[in-house]
Amino acid sequence: MKLSRRWVLKGMGGAALSLPLLEGLMPRTARAAETGALPYAIFFRQGNGVAAAQTTSELGSEPERFWPSALGALTAASMAGRAVGVLTDHRANLLLVRNINMRDYNYGDGHARGALQGMTARGPVVEGAGGGSEAAGESLDHRIGRVLNPQQRDSLFFYAGRRGGWLGGPCISYRSSGVRRAALHDPWIAYQTMIGGPGGLTPEAREQLLVRQRSVNDLVKAQLQQLQQRPELSASDHQRLDLHLSNVRDLEVALSCRMRADQELIFQQQAPGYDSTVGDEVLSTAKLHMDIAVLAVACGTTRSAVIQVGNGNDGDTRYRDPATGQLMENFHYVSHRRTSHDASGGIISGADLLHHQVDLQFASAFKYLLDRLAAYQMPDGKRLLEHGVSVWYNDLGNGPAHSAWNIPYVLAGSCNGFLKQGVYVQASGGGNPNHNRLLNTIGSAVGLRNAAGGNLDDFGDPALTKGVLSELIA
Repeated sequence: MKLSRRWVLKGMGGAALSLPLLEGLMPRTARAAETGALPYAIFFRQGNGVAAAQTTSELGSEPERFWPSALGALTAASMAGRAVGVLTDHRANLLLVRNINMRDYNYGDGHARGALQGMTARGPVVEGAGGGSEAAGESLDHRIGRVLNPQQRDSLFFYAGRRGGWLGGPCISYRSSGVRRAALHDPWIAYQTMIGGPGGLTPEAREQLLVRQRSVNDLVKAQLQQLQQRPELSASDHQRLDLHLSNVRDLEVALSCRMRADQELIFQQQAPGYDSTVGDEVLSTAKLHMDIAVLAVACGTTRSAVIQVGNGNDGDTRYRDPATGQLMENFHYVSHRRTSHDASGGIISGADLLHHQVDLQFASAFKYLLDRLAAYQMPDGKRLLEHGVSVWYNDLGNGPAHSAWNIPYVLAGSCNGFLKQGVYVQASGGGNPNHNRLLNTIGSAVGLRNAAGGNLDDFGDPALTKGVLSELIA
């Protein structure tokens, strides 16, 4: 756990609990617990590109509606009128990165190429397979969990939207080549999984256990401290004592890191829309998953979480047009600007503006995540938002072209000062793929290292140029 045992969680659902003070017995590996949280990463995936400036022969020119108007320091003026303007209140903690380019692997389909490469920086297991494609490598979220999580437990993988569909629904998180991870779909089940399973104790029983546990620890604390000071104890004895007390502390934190009973009831009642095709309900589900992810990183349960919205091309979800209050065509149609999943359908009038409206709704959902992270005040005086990095990214650079170039990446949080903040930067790499180097940079910020102990620089396809993007590092 990386929240101080002396502090009460101040964000959503943290139970008020004064944990026992056992500083004299605290293992060295836990010293960071008194200074704040270790870095984490939360990824939020959107499909189908964004309403960025582009020109096509059939549809003509579309104006820029996503990126700020100028590189450099983020200002309210440079973000105004753009989708990222929704995040203006958090601009001091933002790092917007343009010129992130994926490799144009032959996945047989642009959506497969973007979705499966997005977290893996890998090509296909079998070229040209289209909707039957698989990525040929581990995803970054899983690597973070496997290496950095307590007991190497799996990172959290959430999915919002209709199950099944293009690329089989959940499709961005991989254990290894061709081996997808199962996603947590129902938020209520996801929450129960995070706190230890649906067979756990009732809130009343947990509180009684906490009271008893606290009383026992208070009774034995003095004796344990005296025991720790006995000169005849061996180094192995001290290690055993430290391990025992660490396990007690972990149990206490696990018992406290859950919502209040009334919040859990609301959570249960809101969760059933998780398998919806209505955009309002899908994004509401994504926000519930965000609540779980924030609580999990605040409690030290995980150092990584990824939230996927919609299947491979988000072709089932119909988001709402705020101008009319009506549901649009499915998002895939809107991204094509046509009433078809290819180029054969009729043109949807004003589809570029409709796409922008979808971007705004995703931006609002991402702002919700940042607001929740900012609500947690940490023992070192910083907000939880600042201790990690939250990443809103896309599969594609834009809509109709399904480009592998200029993939939108919006980062929030510095990972305790590792990443730059408050700026809109152009990534290096020119015409070469550099998406893997972005993932290496994020992995390094969270704490992953290469074999020599330096910044992670070899994640993804070994044929790609190795390294990090130094212009993102503070």
